[in-house]
Amino acid sequence: MSASDLLGQPLTLRNGKVLPNRFAKSAMSETLGTLDNRVTHDLATLYDTWAEGGTGLLITGNVMIDRRHTGEPQNVVLEDERDLPALETWAAAGQRRGNAIWMQLNHPGKQSPKMLNRDPVSPSAIPFRKELRSMFATPRALTGPEIEDIIERFAHSAAIAEKAGFDGVQIHGAHGYLISQFLSPHHNQRTDEWGGTAEKRMRFVVEVYQAIRAATSKKFNVGIKLNSADFQRGGFTEEESLAVIETLAELGIDLIEISGGNYENPAMAKGTKASTREREAYFLEFAEKVRARTDVPLMVTGGFRTRAGMAAAVESGATDLVGLARPLAVEPDFPRRILAGADYTSAVRPISTGIKAIDNMGLMEVSWYTRQLERMGRGKSPRQHDRGLLSLMEVISVMTTRGLRTRLRAGE
Repeated sequence: MSASDLLGQPLTLRNGKVLPNRFAKSAMSETLGTLDNRVTHDLATLYDTWAEGGTGLLITGNVMIDRRHTGEPQNVVLEDERDLPALETWAAAGQRRGNAIWMQLNHPGKQSPKMLNRDPVSPSAIPFRKELRSMFATPRALTGPEIEDIIERFAHSAAIAEKAGFDGVQIHGAHGYLISQFLSPHHNQRTDEWGGTAEKRMRFVVEVYQAIRAATSKKFNVGIKLNSADFQRGGFTEEESLAVIETLAELGIDLIEISGGNYENPAMAKGTKASTREREAYFLEFAEKVRARTDVPLMVTGGFRTRAGMAAAVESGATDLVGLARPLAVEPDFPRRILAGADYTSAVRPISTGIKAIDNMGLMEVSWYTRQLERMGRGKSPRQHDRGLLSLMEVISVMTTRGLRTRLRAGE
């Protein structure tokens, strides 16, 4: 079987839902909502572009469950049905060519910038490291009733997503957001029923999953994006991640996407070590450990660039789906070219401004790629290569303008 044929095979999930091929668009935060966090037509335009490009599973980015707690300006927030027609249009765009579309649900916890939130929350009142404290306020510890409310918000948002026509949801349990904070002994230093042991730290994500299952139908898919590790001293370890995966797999979760890192150590943006380059994907070694313990469907994201690398990962059994993010931000038809038989390599390359401190900062690269999503949402073609310092200036200008508009709207 050729590499293109292998990647073009359908995948049947546990509840019988069939994904048309082995390509999956990993969540990227689009920030294409309105200033008051409502759905825009740009999102439908963007996902129609990706659907046309051949990706079998499209996972949206960062739909927040609480208007008081957002991760970036212009995140979409899903608390009620006020935008149901626009949500239906968004879902239909992602499904138009036989693709499946899942909505990623998230709560940022402490990873909510000061310009958006002066009162962030987290399992414990643990501040960011010194370099990031100018951007993020020290969070306050959540109360028991607040935790229960957040669990219900995840379930309520999932029910609305199903009503709007989405095929499933992905719980964001990675990259240092709230669920990741609960799982980490560094961020979660509680001594009640929500912390103190690995099992108690796991309780929050288990209850979020179970609440979503109870609020949606059996045909509705539920997955999770989970860190292999935080890569942070005193943080979430690989062994703890394996235990969470085994638990969720036993509970019947449909798909687990493996990633890693957080804002303080962005492994999801930079990779983990040089030895991963030969196999491309950053987290394949961990995926193999998962596969040795459970047969839950897996998606590995981070580092895939070539047809050969993607096909080898699927053929080895380490992953069922190839997760793509940056390649689809600059070449939305990347999968279609490969499925047509092209021996194609992604145009993605590291951004270089010439300023080492900036180039090593994951947030700069994330912001540049987010700009390409904005271009596609407006019907334009993305840029395939950054423009050095011009890219940095563009990102700073956009972020400053959005931050100012957000503050003015809030009356600050």
